[in-house]
Amino acid sequence: MAIPKYFEFFAPVMECLLDEKEHSTKDIRNYCVSYYSITEEELQERLTSGQYKYSNRIAWAEIYLKNAGLIESPSRSKYIITTLGKQAAKNGVQNITLEYLTQFESFRQFKGEKEQKSIANSMDNSTCNDSESPELSLQDPQEQLDTISRQLNESLAINLMQKVLKMSPYDFEKLVVQLLEKMGYGEPSVTKKSGDAGIDGSIKADKFGFDTIYVQAKQWKLDSTVSRPEIQKFLGALVGKGASKGLFITTAKYSNEAIQLANQKMPQKIVLVDGDMLIHLMIEYNLGVHIETIYEFKQIDDAFFDDDD
Repeated sequence: MAIPKYFEFFAPVMECLLDEKEHSTKDIRNYCVSYYSITEEELQERLTSGQYKYSNRIAWAEIYLKNAGLIESPSRSKYIITTLGKQAAKNGVQNITLEYLTQFESFRQFKGEKEQKSIANSMDNSTCNDSESPELSLQDPQEQLDTISRQLNESLAINLMQKVLKMSPYDFEKLVVQLLEKMGYGEPSVTKKSGDAGIDGSIKADKFGFDTIYVQAKQWKLDSTVSRPEIQKFLGALVGKGASKGLFITTAKYSNEAIQLANQKMPQKIVLVDGDMLIHLMIEYNLGVHIETIYEFKQIDDAFFDDDD
């Protein structure tokens, strides 16, 4: 089974505290892991931030329950059920849901319900993506940030590719060489617009210029496929140059036969870069993009507070 959502941990957290004793965060995590029979493989799953996914979700469950007043933390990394929590548990811990928590004023203030409604009502419906709303509503805040970040990067990649495809073939070749320079390769150059026997440019393997890597750049439509004959032509161009290294970059994709040829053991080593990898590298090395905004988020240092870990 998949790791339960953060709100699905409400029940085991509350059940763990029903004995009215103080329990450490480690006790609660272990109880939740046993409650849902979370596998060792699932325990190793991480968020993009590096946090363990199961631990993050349990922590958010504790935060939500605490802000609703059902549990409290009398000392560092310790939780205990409150009088309000015991009353809530009488109807069954399974009935303690997100909707149930909204009846408590402290929880509504924590969630900023009034502000959220005001913002939602003022938004233009055309800017809302209803298909994403259910996904976000099932995630804790940390996972929502990860999802939004992924969606923004996916949108950026699409828009960036559209810009790249509108470039002239010669400018595209220059873009490829600029990217390689940003990646740390030395002495980039582009051949004349008339071409040079299947070679569009060259770079040095390092800034000292020990080895030359020849480059072929193909600005093709996204649904196009670079086939084996194109790689064979490039291989012939490398042989003609007496070169041992080649880099073939395209906005399209490669056929299986082309990939197999490039992976064969031969004197010439050819590396293939498709459209997805090209755009990923452009974003990674800030070519054609810039950093718009940086958000900094702090998180609790469990090692500082948790004596049990």
